[in-house]
Amino acid sequence: ATAVVIGHVAAGTKTIRVGAGGIMLPNHAPLQVAEQFGTLEALFPGRIDLGLGRAPGTDPLTTRALRRTLAGDVDRFPDDVVELMAFLDDPEDGQPVIAVPGAGSKVPIWILGSSLFGAQLAAALGLPYAFASHFAPRELEPAIAIYRERFRPSEQHERPHVMLGVNVIAADTDDEARRLATSLQQAFLAIRRGKRRQVPRPVDRLELAPVEQAMLDEILSCSFIGAPDTVEKGLRAFVERTKADEIIVASMIHDHAARLRSYELLAARFLGA
Repeated sequence: ATAVVIGHVAAGTKTIRVGAGGIMLPNHAPLQVAEQFGTLEALFPGRIDLGLGRAPGTDPLTTRALRRTLAGDVDRFPDDVVELMAFLDDPEDGQPVIAVPGAGSKVPIWILGSSLFGAQLAAALGLPYAFASHFAPRELEPAIAIYRERFRPSEQHERPHVMLGVNVIAADTDDEARRLATSLQQAFLAIRRGKRRQVPRPVDRLELAPVEQAMLDEILSCSFIGAPDTVEKGLRAFVERTKADEIIVASMIHDHAARLRSYELLAARFLGA
């Protein structure tokens, strides 16, 4: 319930922007999303962002339960994005359907992606682009290259703007961070085996077949795990290599206190917090 969580976070803060990372648009009617985020923008002016993804994000039965008989189709994603943008723009004279609230709010939209498709769509529409390198790094470099090369300026953005997803698991020592990261590794293994589960507890040692280790090495190639010095060194090198404008951090850590500690260590290095 992304919009509900955003409202809760925005109500408990005063200055930070709060956004969806994101709404899987094939699961939702564009008008519904426009009204939800138009409401958030009315409650928290100038602080709301809307990230849109093309993937269904779940299995076919759950997808049907989300949209029932509505036309939810990944192939309609570009049309759905354009329709949603129109609902958030100033209404035209005689427009038959108007989002209330939402019309005229012009909530900033991001395109989320893990392939070349999203990069091309974001470039064509002149929207900022967030790439899911935290779980699909294989096409990272070609995707951001295509996006930057084909970007067309728009009302929202004059220049291309790239956000990259990374996994960060920081702890006081490299050994402790590596242990915490076994939760993330187990979660990815479960997904590949078709057995989705809640975030598992960390283990002292993870027994992996060579093919599983190779798979994890690829998936986690944009992950930074270790003590603060280790994480900072790796993350700064990554930003320098990709020229990312922003970073979005995912920290799949089982223990809530350890997850908060990871964010605190990261913030101390990069934000001076």
